[in-house]
Amino acid sequence: MSTDTRHTHDTRPRPFDLDAGWQLHPQVSVRPERFGALLYHFGTRQLSFLKSPKLLAVVDRLATSPSAHGACVAAGVVPAELPSYRSALATLAASQMIRERTDR
Repeated sequence: MSTDTRHTHDTRPRPFDLDAGWQLHPQVSVRPERFGALLYHFGTRQLSFLKSPKLLAVVDRLATSPSAHGACVAAGVVPAELPSYRSALATLAASQMIRERTDR
């Protein structure tokens, strides 16, 4: 029997929760462009590119949709596209461009 009381921490990123409510971070500014949009985070001074108008439509709908999945559906994302959009949203969450809402 081991007496080691150290705990190992799982450092793997958790999968993006499409069923959670998300919103644009309040310190992020969105500039629509022909290709999609530019997002600038005034807190981190980080710039992100949304490479499609449909992804911008998803981000625009995050605050008013009950979930990220709902925002995707409202923006016209079809089921076969969901894995790509989940990945894009996960990247935006990891870079603090969007954050999970706490108003559940």
